[in-house]
Amino acid sequence: MRYFIELSYNGKGYHGWQNQPNAISVQEVVEKALTTVLPEQISIMGAGRTDAGVHATQMFAHFDTDAVFELPKLIFKLNSFLPNDIAIRDIFKVKPDIHARFHALSRAYLYRVALNKNVFTFENSLFVKQTLDVDKMNEAAKILFDYKDFQCFSKTHTDVKTYNCDIMQAEWLVKDDELHFVIKANRFLRNMVRAIVGTMINIGLGKMEVDELHSIIKSKNRSEAGFSVPAHGLYLTDVEYPKDIK
Repeated sequence: MRYFIELSYNGKGYHGWQNQPNAISVQEVVEKALTTVLPEQISIMGAGRTDAGVHATQMFAHFDTDAVFELPKLIFKLNSFLPNDIAIRDIFKVKPDIHARFHALSRAYLYRVALNKNVFTFENSLFVKQTLDVDKMNEAAKILFDYKDFQCFSKTHTDVKTYNCDIMQAEWLVKDDELHFVIKANRFLRNMVRAIVGTMINIGLGKMEVDELHSIIKSKNRSEAGFSVPAHGLYLTDVEYPKDIK
């Protein structure tokens, strides 16, 4: 049987989602928990690969097992076994050919920018002391819809066949004393969201004009874009699948 597992995690203590040879990952910890609780050797495949320090309010992964169990009890046992920074939200059976990564229709990310110094949120958002021009940043966000190739925002030396992404949503929202950048696409390149946010912060600070974003994207050159914002303000918030996966 194939099952989907829905989870959330605080990425601060992990070297990203994917298993690493010499560093702790979210995938490794969840696999260890599943293997202990079921018990049989379990491998999971995630919907994406969040980088070191990036959080997820919603992540999906799939795993295969012949074990017989009650889902509510399994979820309870896993949450009891897992550390406080990883939480299982749901587990449900899907069709045997459904793949957590390849069948995902879209992913959405949130980046949090704090506008005031806050001792309770500094570990989970980027504090920008200077005043940001949100209108210009939203003008820049609209430009993303004009393009498909986002190589300029991709980490260099990545093993991908295409740099094309279909942007479905991109906007800056004012939320109390924070700015939230929300972006949704069918896929994302490594470091893409963090590079986009850094570039738009430069625009918001007046270090770069809105129209410059056109030439940056057309250049396909990472060095032309802005800085990469820290990982601790980035959250994977939503992964969408077809309705008939069960």
